[in-house]
Amino acid sequence: MPEGHTVHRLARTLTTLFAGRRLAVTSPQGRFAAGAALLDGAVLVRAEAWGKQLFCGFAPTPHAEVQHWLRVHLGLYGAWTFAGSGDDVVHAIGAPRRRIGERDSTPVVVDASDGPWTPPAPRGAVRVRLLADDAVADLTGPTACEVLTGAEKSAAEARLGPDPIRPDGGRASLDAARDAFVDRVRRSRVTVGQQLMDQAVVAGVGNIYRAEVLFRAGLDPLRPGRDVPAGILGAVWDDLVALMRDGADTGRIVTTRPADRDGTRGVPDVPDGARRRTRQNTDGDAGAVPADEAFYVYHRDGLGCRVCGTPVAVADLAGRNLFWCPSCQA
Repeated sequence: MPEGHTVHRLARTLTTLFAGRRLAVTSPQGRFAAGAALLDGAVLVRAEAWGKQLFCGFAPTPHAEVQHWLRVHLGLYGAWTFAGSGDDVVHAIGAPRRRIGERDSTPVVVDASDGPWTPPAPRGAVRVRLLADDAVADLTGPTACEVLTGAEKSAAEARLGPDPIRPDGGRASLDAARDAFVDRVRRSRVTVGQQLMDQAVVAGVGNIYRAEVLFRAGLDPLRPGRDVPAGILGAVWDDLVALMRDGADTGRIVTTRPADRDGTRGVPDVPDGARRRTRQNTDGDAGAVPADEAFYVYHRDGLGCRVCGTPVAVADLAGRNLFWCPSCQA
């Protein structure tokens, strides 16, 4: 499932390609025909993200008030695929088959100077197609796809925790968002590791950021939230803000500090599975951190901790794999 930084990049891509433009909205698959009919011919005013939720606002004209919001949650199998004039498929964001939760490609600005453009035929079960005269975006396999009113959008956002990537965290200010996160965690005896995956506690954090931020804080993931000092939780929030905003800017997750990467390049005992799961995170990008050095504990179970050498552990927590160092996070 894509993490929150990916959805923010999606919102930026949709804004770059379509903001202020009147779109043809269809449902080639047919499952969203009624919703598409409400949006067809309207102008995409803006696209925004809150955690793992994507909201696209449509209005009759570019400067009119938004009348309908398209809400999309990609879930495990959803993906957006983009194409434009003069290009083949520009890029895809979503769907674990591409490991997009860890990396996605850079959006390409559409160039319509070469004359009329014919959009590619829909590929697969396309739930929604957004079409302009020189660009197209196809949505496949989402967990949620619906049209909301402004009031319904506000209600959906009210159920979400603060988002570290949003400028104000989704609250009155970033400080207020930080306080809301700390207060929510400390009001519960549920483990801090489980709470970080609860979108009502903090929006956008997935398994990678959960594992990595807890390691960076030296925090036992099985410690009850109410037993974690407020100062430590505040530092966790600040770290999420820095890491997730970097992910939204670069399209990749890198959580290791430079000093902890020294000597780990090309480690021969990295299992093929672990290498395969992370290879698209940074490999192939000039000057980027190699995939084998990008994470502290995520999918490094059985390997020595980068800091103390203790084998990284893995266990099931609420149906998801939890990775941690039993020594550094004691």
